[in-house]
Amino acid sequence: MFIPVMEIVREFTAILEKRLKEDLNFIQVVLGPRQVGKTTGLRQIAEKWSGPVQTVTADAAAPPSADWIELNWKIARSKGPGTLLIVDEVQKIPNWSQVVKRLFDEERALRHLKVVLLGSASLSLQKGLADSLAGRYEVLHAGHWNLAECRRAFGWDLMRFLKFGGYPAAAELTGDVDRWRDFINHSIIEPVLSKDLLSFAVVNKPALFRQTFLLSLAYPAMEVSLQKILGQLQESGNVSTIKHYLELFEGAYLIKTLQKYSGSEIRKRGSSPKIVPLNTALVNAQGTPEGLEHNPEQLGRIFECAIGAELHRQADELYYWRDGKEEVDFVAICGDQVFAIEVKSGRIRRTGGLIKFTQRYPKAIPVVIDLEKGTRLLEGMALENILRA
Repeated sequence: MFIPVMEIVREFTAILEKRLKEDLNFIQVVLGPRQVGKTTGLRQIAEKWSGPVQTVTADAAAPPSADWIELNWKIARSKGPGTLLIVDEVQKIPNWSQVVKRLFDEERALRHLKVVLLGSASLSLQKGLADSLAGRYEVLHAGHWNLAECRRAFGWDLMRFLKFGGYPAAAELTGDVDRWRDFINHSIIEPVLSKDLLSFAVVNKPALFRQTFLLSLAYPAMEVSLQKILGQLQESGNVSTIKHYLELFEGAYLIKTLQKYSGSEIRKRGSSPKIVPLNTALVNAQGTPEGLEHNPEQLGRIFECAIGAELHRQADELYYWRDGKEEVDFVAICGDQVFAIEVKSGRIRRTGGLIKFTQRYPKAIPVVIDLEKGTRLLEGMALENILRA
């Protein structure tokens, strides 16, 4: 049964609101996947904003031209000092960064506007930021919802979170699994693939592009050779193409590809990736979440996938490790600490990998994340605190 949503203020919203009240004047850039509350967070800020607000979006079938940015910038400026200008999906506008640079440099001395840019395809947006706006912006990340947020808003427990993931817009549909699955596939995944990625990225084989994405979800939290993926595709391609497509999916916050930890950058880049979908809903929508608790093997993969997504959010760097039959699920680097992490979910798992890894890397801290620790981690507890819990 669905519990009516309680609107919550996400962490990025609270931080952004504080920054916008400061005298410092930087462009605030909010990056994150679709349907996680970026627009809602800005609406919450706008409703309490003491001055005028100008909110516009470039998320249209035919993206506007760069002149559209200048027009809305001038409209915001005409509303007077203290105006908040919010531009959503700005990366879809051709040459947006050059126009924003010119307008912001004109504006910076006047300090009339507070400017916030939102985007859901980070590779495109970050390229524009790096090319033209260095020294003019700060970045905030709005990630997928964690377990604590889903519990507060919907009353979910761990199993329901693992089944349906952290997309708040889909929570109301979980009572009808077919309808929920259709929403995830057509209202979340499809716009990312067709609008966010195909609109700006070079994709010569769209059918191969989509097949690659579906196959990436078929191996959650698993090490997989790119040659193996290539061999299962119905269209011809090459490893470089598959790697490029995976990088695009990663840039849109759909997956994270982990490389093998070895102490050698060359070997890290050259290893077979471990694919971690960043929201369990993406995986379960390709099959069925029903009965997950009765399928230990799949539950283990989904649980590991969720842990990997949270570690990706917290760690400075994240890898996996393997030496022959011995493996470590995740190697997380946080500052000067290295954590060797084994994830247990009820399946019989060997711990020889942790022993061998810590023998090779004596400074590494071994961690076993079981159901209890995993629940706390998925609620947002820092990895360092998990060690002391």
